[in-house]
Amino acid sequence: MPHDRLSNLLQGYLDQLSAERRRKGFERVITERIPGDGVRGPRYRVAGYERTFIRMNSNSYLGLAGDARLIAAAEAATHRFGVGPGAVRFISGTLAPHVALEQRLATFHQRDAAMLFSSAYATVLSVITSLTTPDTAIISDELNHNCIINAIRLARPREKLVYRHLDLDQLDAALTQAASTCRRAIVVTDGIFSMRGMHAPLDQIAAIVARHDAAFAENALLIVDDSHGVGAFGATGRGCEEYCGARADLLIGTLGKAFGANGGYVVGPQVLIDSLRETSPTYIYSNPITAAEASAALAALDILASAEGQERLAHVRAMTTRFRQGLVDRGFETLPGDHPIVPLFVRNPSATAALVDTLFTRGVLATAIMYPVVPRGDDSIRFQISAEHTAADIDEALAALR
Repeated sequence: MPHDRLSNLLQGYLDQLSAERRRKGFERVITERIPGDGVRGPRYRVAGYERTFIRMNSNSYLGLAGDARLIAAAEAATHRFGVGPGAVRFISGTLAPHVALEQRLATFHQRDAAMLFSSAYATVLSVITSLTTPDTAIISDELNHNCIINAIRLARPREKLVYRHLDLDQLDAALTQAASTCRRAIVVTDGIFSMRGMHAPLDQIAAIVARHDAAFAENALLIVDDSHGVGAFGATGRGCEEYCGARADLLIGTLGKAFGANGGYVVGPQVLIDSLRETSPTYIYSNPITAAEASAALAALDILASAEGQERLAHVRAMTTRFRQGLVDRGFETLPGDHPIVPLFVRNPSATAALVDTLFTRGVLATAIMYPVVPRGDDSIRFQISAEHTAADIDEALAALR
């Protein structure tokens, strides 16, 4: 069937992205991870290049993705259960590691129950769409992650209200407005805003939601996606809730960042989780994570709960401080904060892309973040610090920015 007109239209779009240095289609392929030697952390080989690279754009905040204990746990589970689940959960795809991990996550977050999904993105889509009715208002921070934006589009609530980033007065006003037309309200926010590394003040947000709850016949709920926070933020790695001394009605997290594995999850009251198991499309109609991934995540939780876990958290905090201060000392624009996401604002697409290219020639893997991932004018490089990074690694990356 001919599709020349569509192809020409799409090619024009791709050419425009290329001209603006915003095209993401070019992907460097990592071919090997080389363990660190104590002084330096791991290095990575990239297809087509002889030299090795330091990786400054990984979500593996605790440095566990290559840990021998996680690999051993995944290996043992693969031998026992096979490489894939073979079915969705309600048919015959529920394996013992899934149940054990859900119980462990519920305990970790001090909740009644937990529920696993194939990814945090899939979790957000299902949780928000499943809890949205024709009489629901969804109120969202303007810088929330793409998964939240798309979930709201799919959910088609009666009211969709977006407040300015961290503008709690506007959030308060939006809840007042929604109470006049809706029976249910859902306030949804990132815990850590993934492009900036800033955290939402969950204690204040939770207080505002609680104050408006009585105005809604079916309650006002607070849903927090803390995928970048859990395992990397808070005194014991329990994320923004711990850091702020607050609690969401439903907390969404990922196993694919600090925990070094794969998959997403939600924790909350038993009745809400039971209801989601009956209504969540990406849970009911999609395979779960593998037994290997669930077992690796269990091993990661064991490590985080140990003295070693506390040491890893302390180390990543120290390396984050070292890197952030190094940017400030060199005159670069960044943001204050305690999370290992450290943005470097360039505020020009071409200059941002050029700086990333320069870093690459100096052996540093980093990623340009540009519109539409961030607002126009916020073009930046998102650096991500890991417990695998040593002081020598941090200094090497800073030296590459000379």
